Amino acid sequence: MAFIVVEEGESIESALRRFKRKVQQQAIIKEIKKHSIYYKPGERKRMKTAQARKRMRRRMKRERDLEY
Repeated sequence: MAFIVVEEGESIESALRRFKRKVQQQAIIKEIKKHSIYYKPGERKRMKTAQARKRMRRRMKRERDLEY
């Protein structure tokens, strides 16, 4: 769980910014969204292979761009 200690004399806006940054770094929102929807095992497998293909395409494109 993300938490911050509000310093003496620190504004609420800056404390809120620090808290939001910490939540984003710990990927809490992403984890909540991931568990909010139930995916069937086959659907989860299809999504996983699609993500792998997407990563591979991106990696190949980056390597191709570095060659030129």
